[in-house]
Amino acid sequence: MNRQVLGKDNGMLFIFEEGSTPCFWMKDTQIPLSIAFISKTNTIVKIADMQPLSLTEHCSGQPIVLALEVNKGWFEQNNIKVGDKILSIKRIN
Repeated sequence: MNRQVLGKDNGMLFIFEEGSTPCFWMKDTQIPLSIAFISKTNTIVKIADMQPLSLTEHCSGQPIVLALEVNKGWFEQNNIKVGDKILSIKRIN
């Protein structure tokens, strides 16, 4: 990623084929991030905090269709937790 900063309420959305069980790592990522794995029912099934430059894998553990990376702690600061539903995501290409 090689970014030094991610905007306060910005994130990176990853879209997967239905049934994917992806894993993420932080190689070449300079900033701490949190990731939410989101099922096809728009339910958050897992949230993980990830450390910069780590090769530790953070896997969804079950089939998902979306993963959302944000600044570390953003989900907690916004009282978003596992089991919550995502109502909409603004996509900017």
